[in-house]
Amino acid sequence: MKKILEDIKNNSYEKFYLFYGSEKYMIAKMKNQLKRALVAPEDTMNYAYFEGKKTDAMEVAELARTLPFFSDHRLIILDQTDLGKKTDEDFLKELEECAETTVILFIEDSVDKRSKIYKYLAKEGHAVSFETANEKELARWILSLLKKEGKQMSQAVLRSFLYRCGSDMFTLKNELEKLISYTQGRTEISMKDLDALTSSQTTNQIFAMLEAIAKKQREKVLTLYYDLIELKESPFGILALLIRQCNQLLQVKNLVVLGKNSGSIAKEIKVPPFVAGKLKDQAGMFSMEELYWMIRACARTDEQIKSGKINDRIAVELLLIEFSE
Repeated sequence: MKKILEDIKNNSYEKFYLFYGSEKYMIAKMKNQLKRALVAPEDTMNYAYFEGKKTDAMEVAELARTLPFFSDHRLIILDQTDLGKKTDEDFLKELEECAETTVILFIEDSVDKRSKIYKYLAKEGHAVSFETANEKELARWILSLLKKEGKQMSQAVLRSFLYRCGSDMFTLKNELEKLISYTQGRTEISMKDLDALTSSQTTNQIFAMLEAIAKKQREKVLTLYYDLIELKESPFGILALLIRQCNQLLQVKNLVVLGKNSGSIAKEIKVPPFVAGKLKDQAGMFSMEELYWMIRACARTDEQIKSGKINDRIAVELLLIEFSE
């Protein structure tokens, strides 16, 4: 990431950039910074955006060979096209003919570092992995956002905020914006402010939802889901919390097998001790196989929503029905 910022500062760019990983917020942020640096907002002649696996590789290649029109650069963004993920020999040869003034940004969810396309893009350009930040990095980022708004929160409130909202930076930023608006006229964001918003309630609802899933109480599961929708929680946000909770339960089960107590588990997965106790109890309701299956099913639903195959609200509802059968 530092390399990209230096390229922008020096106005000297690689022909190819490959962004991949799970941290979508940082990928979007760096993509937008590159775009602002390379093409003017109103410049549609020298900017092209392709999304999805149906992208025509030869159309991209032809555009990449074209010189920019009254501009220093032409920018092409290939978002989740698989062209940066799976080697297409013909496309790879075409990339070698790419104009020196063209910059192509590949964005993929994951890559195979053994593939020819990855090796080529990493050698001839710059490949960057954007992975989920750890708690310290997220805390620094949150405090920097708060400082810009003239706000602050104690370490205890910050830890609670991270626990309630998880590690997805899009979610954290949205929740932070709600808190900033809610505390207008005050500098300090308190625990009461967190309690006044829906995140804590949402976390408790997810706990209750998984317990109802374990007991196969479909009606209760769906009632809890509709309650969260009424609280203005997005289906996609609910899905993210489900994935997070299932991953935590899987971690806890593994730690229990290793003979760890609640205190050790709390330190390992970075949650308060009372939360570790609740997770330990709930983990006992599921087998390893069930949790792996649920995580895979969540990932499948996530992909269906992002690809536009199904409405997010219906997709999560169907997933919950499947879980509670």
